[in-house]
Amino acid sequence: MLLTDIKPLVVQEWLKDLNLSHKSKQNIKAAFHRMLELAMLWELLPAQRNPLSLVEIKGGAYRSRKRKLILTPDQFRQICDRLEEPYRTMVTIAMCLGLRVSEILALEWADFDFEEGTLMITRGTVHGRIGRVKTEYSEDEMPLDPAFAEILLKWRMLCPASEGGWVFPNPNTGGVWHSSVLQGDILVPAGKKIGIDRLGWHMFRHSYRSMLDACGAPIGVQQKLMSHAQVSTTMQYGNAYMTEKRKAHGAVVQMVLPAKTATKAEIISVSA
Repeated sequence: MLLTDIKPLVVQEWLKDLNLSHKSKQNIKAAFHRMLELAMLWELLPAQRNPLSLVEIKGGAYRSRKRKLILTPDQFRQICDRLEEPYRTMVTIAMCLGLRVSEILALEWADFDFEEGTLMITRGTVHGRIGRVKTEYSEDEMPLDPAFAEILLKWRMLCPASEGGWVFPNPNTGGVWHSSVLQGDILVPAGKKIGIDRLGWHMFRHSYRSMLDACGAPIGVQQKLMSHAQVSTTMQYGNAYMTEKRKAHGAVVQMVLPAKTATKAEIISVSA
């Protein structure tokens, strides 16, 4: 079909019939949309409203409203107790720095400056291929707490040597790991042992942002630590811990109600 003959409704019906996830359909639409934008830029099409902007994918908005699952510190420790190296150090980095798994698996020891207590993020890996990080905002220097750095140094003593100087070399190839293999073979089974269904890499990133919130870190600092271009993106990550919700809720109640409040035992007695 000629580009000039593409109709949004036809594309929408085509996407609807694809046996793919909503996310995959969104990615296809985005690539299609970008192709038409470039066609206009290169004057293969007249400059006009992109017809793909009219295409809607039903169900995508619902997925984004799903409650984001986060890990408590205790759950994280339980997961670590069930993991061997190098997987334990991988998830420790994910939880303590909030890095994307693509960035974790592409780390080299040369990226660390243990004397200065910093880590420079410059690359990522997708399906075993190494490239630059996801965005220009992702390329940044991260802090290393001394206790966290000690864990990394202990792993460096055990880490097998590799030609690329990888922090986590794949023993079968000498290169980098594939994140999907690690998630299916390592994370999911570990999560099920403590009652978490479908434990994934992004859950650590959401949990990291939730802990930053609980620690009272300014949102601007959170944005930089999460390597986001916009604060609005950072706000979409994580969820408040129940302890923090209860603390804030209790403070409001104490402001608006009389000083004497019912005890938990009294509430249970009344409700019974």
